[in-house]
Amino acid sequence: MRNTTILAGIFTCLALLTGPARAEPQKVRIAQQYGISYLPLLVMKDSRLLEDEGHKRGLELAAQYITLSNGGTINDALISGNLEFASGGLGPMLTIWGKARALRVKGVAAINAMPIWLTTRNPAVKTIADFTDQDRIALPAVKVTIQAVVLQMAAAKVFGPAQFDRLDSLTVSLGHPDAFAALMSFKSEIDSHFTSAPYMYQELENPRIHRVLNSYDVLGGPHTFNAVWAAGKYHDANPKVMEAFVAALDRAEKQIVAKPDEAAAIWIRAENSKLPPDAVAKMIVLPENEWTITPKKVMEFARFMNSVGAIPAAPDSWKDVFFSEIHNLPGS
Repeated sequence: MRNTTILAGIFTCLALLTGPARAEPQKVRIAQQYGISYLPLLVMKDSRLLEDEGHKRGLELAAQYITLSNGGTINDALISGNLEFASGGLGPMLTIWGKARALRVKGVAAINAMPIWLTTRNPAVKTIADFTDQDRIALPAVKVTIQAVVLQMAAAKVFGPAQFDRLDSLTVSLGHPDAFAALMSFKSEIDSHFTSAPYMYQELENPRIHRVLNSYDVLGGPHTFNAVWAAGKYHDANPKVMEAFVAALDRAEKQIVAKPDEAAAIWIRAENSKLPPDAVAKMIVLPENEWTITPKKVMEFARFMNSVGAIPAAPDSWKDVFFSEIHNLPGS
């Protein structure tokens, strides 16, 4: 009896010393891809902005950033419940919004407005009309990525709406780093690459490679390249997390604009890049690259994808595609 009393006293003292057990931080898994366009997510990670914004709202968050190669793979991870936040081009976002209606997936915010370029080492190819069956165009994933959608939009303008998919047979699914290496080897069957920063800038440094297409020309101006999206169930169950995420992403965008040199260093560390810091900083501040959470030209993509059967219905407004947290922004 005496031993029991002593043990009870010890446990009581330990409880007083240690205090109540702390709850485990809430895990938030965020997918990203390769390239400078994902810089805002890298800044969020490096500066722990999501954790900070969560703390302001009484949340203890543990952000996990996962790098995947394309939007299709990311959508699969979101559908299977292995992600809270997905990111990628507007093509994959609109695809899952349109086809996985039960998940009620919508955009959380834009990540940027940036152009994507189609480059080639084939001197005979001046426009997309010059491609032949001998050419191979690498892009992150055929048919669904934003590169694939823009290529179809360009083809519809050149060959007519009925031939929007005329160049699809030339496309090959390949992540940007591997596609860059294949193009620059001058040995691979891959002789063209529909890509983004920094790869497109690096490729054009070689005089044997030239640009065939600029997405800004196809869309008639700056458009959202990458966005973040999530499932409706998660959004509704975690309003403070959603609010914290948007606030953290907006802080990251502003941090990039204010301190491009620091942002360049973050990207170089994250991707183990051999590019000089000043070269990366110059890419970041190019006028064509906008760091903003405001969606741009979403409806142009949505209407086209609906017209070719890629999504079953077009939204009436960009606000139908994004959650309400950013409806006060002047999106388009």
